[in-house]
Amino acid sequence: MDVEEALEFVDHLALTTTGKHLDSLQKAILRGAWDNQKYKEIAQHHNRSEKYVKEVGFKLWKLLSVALGKEQVSKANFRAKLENLQASNIVSLVGNGCIHIGNLSSESLPSPEVSQSEPQDKNKFNEKTSNSERKIHLDLADAPEPNLFYNRTSELTTLENWILGRTRLITILGLSGIGKTALTLQLISQIQHEFDRIIWRSLRNSPPLASLQTDLIKFCRGGVPVPVPYPEETATTGGLPLLEYLRSHRCLIILDDIQTIFSSGQLAGNYQPGYENYGAFFKQITESSHNSCLILLSWEKPREIAALEGENRPCKSLQLNGLGAEAQEIFREKGLAEPEKWSELIDLYRGNPLWLNIVATLIQDLFGGSVSEFLSYDTLFLGDLESLLHQHFDRLTASEQQAIAWLANTPEPAEISKIPENFQLSPPELLKVMQSLGRRSLVETVKQNGRSHFTIAPVIREYITNKK
Repeated sequence: MDVEEALEFVDHLALTTTGKHLDSLQKAILRGAWDNQKYKEIAQHHNRSEKYVKEVGFKLWKLLSVALGKEQVSKANFRAKLENLQASNIVSLVGNGCIHIGNLSSESLPSPEVSQSEPQDKNKFNEKTSNSERKIHLDLADAPEPNLFYNRTSELTTLENWILGRTRLITILGLSGIGKTALTLQLISQIQHEFDRIIWRSLRNSPPLASLQTDLIKFCRGGVPVPVPYPEETATTGGLPLLEYLRSHRCLIILDDIQTIFSSGQLAGNYQPGYENYGAFFKQITESSHNSCLILLSWEKPREIAALEGENRPCKSLQLNGLGAEAQEIFREKGLAEPEKWSELIDLYRGNPLWLNIVATLIQDLFGGSVSEFLSYDTLFLGDLESLLHQHFDRLTASEQQAIAWLANTPEPAEISKIPENFQLSPPELLKVMQSLGRRSLVETVKQNGRSHFTIAPVIREYITNKK
């Protein structure tokens, strides 16, 4: 077996396991491993950081280990493992780019992403089945391409513990660009053995609940179409047919872009007309007995979640905040100078990976990588951030806009009991608005002398100031 044959074989495994072909960096890592190159060499040849290449490689070896069952694949043994498989007549090339896979057990190779002939109950969940024997069916076609993942060890540990503790509904909240997608993709790579089926669906086009559940049931059935139209009255009550599959299989369902089913111009978490049944669906997923897990990724929290979640309850929320020192990897990638100034930059942009990537590119393009020269300006640069923030602010009510404008004009964290006399909102109304802004991740709460005060990030303050 030569390296090209090895790449064909691994690409086949990647396609049948994840529904996606290998990308250029994954292929480069495999070529480098075949030739015994170090990660540092691979990174230099492809203009990536060594840390990022190692992260991609780790996921790649884990994918291969899953696909080959009990075969633990690493960079060090990748070539030897594949050559041994060929020597055992398990893997061979049969011409025209086709791959023949011989004597591996059924548990050792992944099933296709969608199997048209799979009987409905073939892979019913059995708690006695070991992780190494479980066949994992994945459909990540809706998942975005993974971006750079920065160390979020504590968040991953929290999510993994929740899943192992049989939490049924998890909401991951945060502004756009904060890293919800990257975190969830990393989580999947770590806990996929816990599930029979994993599916990622985006709600960016606001599908009705009935359509979404029909799609989910079709995946659970192994691609077999649902035999009858999905009854609308069933969808209204939370979708009992889907629950049958969540009980018979251990499923992980990720629903992205949840905010698209909420109304603009209303307080956070209020549904658009015709989408209220999603609230009943989330409630029934949480309260019904099953072994599956639903993860929601959203800019704002659904209004039912606050009443459902709790330390000892099967519903949890994770507010994803910005990066700390880990964000320095962004500046290394961009080649910025003056590392002693990087922490100030991270704080100004609240560690948001997307925001930091945008500003780092500007600093490199306009200031030759000099952070101190960029920071010497009195105003905070927004540039491409304005259009991103506009998407969030376009959803606010008039009361929310008034409250956040008040915070923008208050340099220090503000206390609700000390609002200006001419302020149009009463303290109870303001509390409700502040809660909504918090659920949108636009307002930060800080404790001073044992009392709650409210403030906003410098980037948001600059955005509001520029709108005047």
